[in-house]
Amino acid sequence: MTDVLTFGEALVTLRAEQSIRNGGSLRMSVAGAEVNVAIGLARLGHDVRWVGCTGRDEFGALVLRTLRAENVDVRHAALADGPTGLVVFEPRIADLTRVSYRRSGSAGSRLAPAHVEASLGVRPRVVHLTGITAALGPGPLGAVRAAAEAAAASGTTLCFDVNHRAKLWSREEAAAALQPLMGHVDILVASDDELALAAPGGTTEDERVEALLEVGVREVVVKRGADGAQVFGASGSVARPALAVPVKDTVGAGDAFVAGYLSALLDGEPVERRLERGVTLGAFAVASQGDWEGLPVRDELGLLGAAPGSAIR
Repeated sequence: MTDVLTFGEALVTLRAEQSIRNGGSLRMSVAGAEVNVAIGLARLGHDVRWVGCTGRDEFGALVLRTLRAENVDVRHAALADGPTGLVVFEPRIADLTRVSYRRSGSAGSRLAPAHVEASLGVRPRVVHLTGITAALGPGPLGAVRAAAEAAAASGTTLCFDVNHRAKLWSREEAAAALQPLMGHVDILVASDDELALAAPGGTTEDERVEALLEVGVREVVVKRGADGAQVFGASGSVARPALAVPVKDTVGAGDAFVAGYLSALLDGEPVERRLERGVTLGAFAVASQGDWEGLPVRDELGLLGAAPGSAIR
């Protein structure tokens, strides 16, 4: 049995050292919301499978090579027409990053329900999906719907991260597509401004949380950035502040939080410990360059408690 099965688009990342118009070098890696979560979980020792489409190009080869190197199962990944998508990160001021995408017509947007159906036989304990994949077009949205329905039918825990991207679709389009899925979702993850996109009613946060619980969501996990996170359920809510660390790069922090939260869930930990591991991985992410490169292996989870300036000997 696979611990976690996730679907989505993998992108090759190019990170500029300075403003792009000033020239300079670009550092290449791999990312994508589901990819970041998959790598974070795999580093903590979980069995993770990623399903998606890459191009028949060297960028696609880099994606698959990187995931294999991080012990993520890619046996159900597919090659598709279109190039592997690119994302460029450009530092502007302090920790503010400008993100540009080159993904129109990408291989990742060819994801379809057939890819989902071919991979669900692994009987995962958790299926993890995001609103980014749903925004990539009719095929990926169909794949998200098929995965959500299959998870609900089999009793598999479904985790859904809203992850709204305004460059992909409007809030109205997102709400119309995502709200009908909520009856299948067990764990919903959203920032406080994304709750309205998933909730089938309500104008305040409390009302939206209540509406989600009423349609069957078991846990509503609200990411609050530098203020940590809070989980709402039938028995009440639990909050956890973020860990204070030097911030190098905030991109990927939300995905790292999800990886930590799901890792502790798979370990059978209570909500408080899930939040603790979630904010711990989020702190590792923001204290490191890259979406996932600084995420810990299991025996490094306590590193953030080391004295500043100390060395591991």
